[in-house]
Amino acid sequence: MTAPTPRLRRDTRHKRLGGVCSGIARRYGLSTGALRLAFVLSCVLPGPQIVAYLVLWLVIPAD
Repeated sequence: MTAPTPRLRRDTRHKRLGGVCSGIARRYGLSTGALRLAFVLSCVLPGPQIVAYLVLWLVIPAD
């Protein structure tokens, strides 16, 4: 029997801005630093990355 996966929630203890990256990293078992770096690097590409972050900040509930 496997352990239940944690629900997607913003991590309010390890947040830098809104806790979105740290919450996603915790949910999917990723490195928080690597996910934050990938997000920052993706911001140089054209697209709605910052808008998506703000929407996730509003939609994902806090711990």
